[in-house]
Amino acid sequence: MHRADIINITIHPALKDSFSITAIDGQLFEDDALRRISFNELIFVRNGHGTITIDGKAHAITPHSLFILSKGQIYAVSHDNLVNGYILRFGDCFWEKTPASAANCKAVLYNDPSGHQQMQLDTREEQVIDSLLSTTLEEFNMPDYVNKGDALAAYLKIIMIKVANVNSLLHTGHSSTDNQVYRQYVELVSREYRNTHEVNDYAGKLGLSYRQLADLCKRCGGRRAKDVINGQLVAEAKRLLQFSTKPVKEISYLLNFATPYQFSNFFKKETQVSPNEYRTQFVKIGI
Repeated sequence: MHRADIINITIHPALKDSFSITAIDGQLFEDDALRRISFNELIFVRNGHGTITIDGKAHAITPHSLFILSKGQIYAVSHDNLVNGYILRFGDCFWEKTPASAANCKAVLYNDPSGHQQMQLDTREEQVIDSLLSTTLEEFNMPDYVNKGDALAAYLKIIMIKVANVNSLLHTGHSSTDNQVYRQYVELVSREYRNTHEVNDYAGKLGLSYRQLADLCKRCGGRRAKDVINGQLVAEAKRLLQFSTKPVKEISYLLNFATPYQFSNFFKKETQVSPNEYRTQFVKIGI
């Protein structure tokens, strides 16, 4: 989205060194302004209340929970929000410092966050993640030293592994090679979904047949290969419809649909409402 097309949305500034962690005991924000993030974010709620709306979907802020927000998502919090916990933010360039063995965890969590935008933690999970975030904050606040970034990246790796295992997000029963290829597919779709919507195109880039990729997605992700592509398209279409003034025709071409009619049919099949109906639901947002 170009700045001129955005309806009253605050764009978060870039992070210093592409990483930050903050303890919070109060409001996330003092207003309900819409914000679009340019980095990945994890919000840990030890205690709290209020509402956080992410890409138009409202989530109650509840104790003992996590929120996963991926770069490009748009969110706002209600005026009455109150959170005791942590906010961890990191850019993709910082993630590149983490050991490769954790790459699948980040892909599962942040390349397709809608299925686990909010996670409820049991007592053991909460204690582990709370302790890790506390230790990471202590490291972050230490005076700079050689390889401090590498130490923080190592902590980030452990946090991502632990979070990705909440609610069995990382499926078992498949090899590490399958994991790696599935991660590559999800990452490729997150970069290329505006250019191609065809599973065959992604399979070819990965050196696989259509059937091999379809079977891999079922084993590792529990869904169809096409669902990964459609999920990215629907999420971005919703953002553009809700938070920009672009006409439906322009959005359809931005997302590489041959015609507005084809885009409208796709969107209605996936969401049960037309693009115009969906936009009308949010007509007062930002006013």
